[in-house]
Amino acid sequence: MQLYNSLSHKKEDFIPREAGKVSMYTCGPTVYHYAHIGNLRSYIMEDILEKYLRFTGLDVKRVMNITDVGHLTSDGDTGDDKMLKGAKREHKTVMEIAKFYTDAFFADCAKLNIKTPDVVVPATTYIDEFIRVISSLMEKGYAYEAGGNIYFDTSKLDKYYVFGDFSEEDLEVGVREGVEADGNKRNKADFVLWFTKSKFDDQELKWESPWGIGYPGWHIECSCISMKNLGEYLDIHCGGIDNAFPHHTNEIAQSEAYLGHEWCNYWFHVHHLNTNSGKMSKSKGEFLTVSLLEEKGYDPLVYRFFCLNSHYRKSLVFSWENLDNAAQSFNKLIEKIAPLTKEAAGEIDKAEYDRLRSSFDEALGNDINTSLAVTALYDVLKSKANASTKLALLRDFDTVLGLDLIKKAEDKANAAGSTSADIPAEVLELVEQRKAARKEKNFALADELRDKIAALGYEVKETRQGTEINKL
Repeated sequence: MQLYNSLSHKKEDFIPREAGKVSMYTCGPTVYHYAHIGNLRSYIMEDILEKYLRFTGLDVKRVMNITDVGHLTSDGDTGDDKMLKGAKREHKTVMEIAKFYTDAFFADCAKLNIKTPDVVVPATTYIDEFIRVISSLMEKGYAYEAGGNIYFDTSKLDKYYVFGDFSEEDLEVGVREGVEADGNKRNKADFVLWFTKSKFDDQELKWESPWGIGYPGWHIECSCISMKNLGEYLDIHCGGIDNAFPHHTNEIAQSEAYLGHEWCNYWFHVHHLNTNSGKMSKSKGEFLTVSLLEEKGYDPLVYRFFCLNSHYRKSLVFSWENLDNAAQSFNKLIEKIAPLTKEAAGEIDKAEYDRLRSSFDEALGNDINTSLAVTALYDVLKSKANASTKLALLRDFDTVLGLDLIKKAEDKANAAGSTSADIPAEVLELVEQRKAARKEKNFALADELRDKIAALGYEVKETRQGTEINKL
């Protein structure tokens, strides 16, 4: 298997440090708001990577943090505290906000068939560990106190900008967005490990430390959570491409200064989901969430399928038209599989199974090329293999792709014989009312009508072929 390594800027053979085992770390969400679908693209692709590693027989241990303290609105050390901002917005405590949006994040992940990592750690539960590692960095001369805060001293490193050719000039105030002058820093690239002199008088979460009452910076949490749960060496670190600098750059700096050796061998970065107007964010345009997709009648797995049809190292452009095209293709795929579930069982053709599986392995083994893996799905359907062989392959492929192909196909096949004559008139009338509400973009009424239809024992979905009504 080959993976593109952001650290070396090339594809490399993936070789775990310990034969048969993989240690994998994923940067988790900052839980001050719902995750938008751009955030979730990264988690979908990381999920594919983890599931494919398992598919090949490797034993994977995956760890993820939950950022519930210390992340400012700039990825550097400036701006407002995101958690405090969320708490003020909703008139709740920071911990109430953290709990609500952590639950919401994992609910979205479940809808997208994203597996929950083996270990999930909220940053607020590891304060003692952060203090221990920061204290060690102070003792080794890699950190210093200034203005009440503790900073990492990047001048102590042979090389700080490990992911790209940044220069000192790139960080001049006003050149790089989000960078403000901090008179406490010895060097412009230095970053905060621990805040004690916060500009937030009403900062809700603070802890005792050797340097006074305060709270951790954002970057220290991932290093500590990874090292505590996965040890001194890490195989793969995942995240969005926007995390490469400064977040992952700072993680490498502090981790390797603390450990005294190389820390992580492979860095897996997923590129942006863009709209026609640019990079997706929570602050501009329509706030695109999984719930909004559902409100507009899309199965969340259609979005997963949409993501799989592009390579993770390419920016992907989202539009409703593009999602409609994905929905149409997904529905047609399910329609092609549905008849297989009704065919008589037979022996699996081992030779044909191995031949068709090799294409799937080749696709994902070549830097997780999901679009070619989807092509391998269609190749199975086009092949002359019998139904049992095709279903076995589709079932196996779907343990990685996570599209619920067999279940949806079985549901489709079971509903194929029903006609409007089988559906109560009351349900049909509500369906027509819902169509009218959706046409008028009255999604609140459409949701209410959908719930009424469900209460009568039926499910309604909008597809490119029209409205689909199935018995629950």
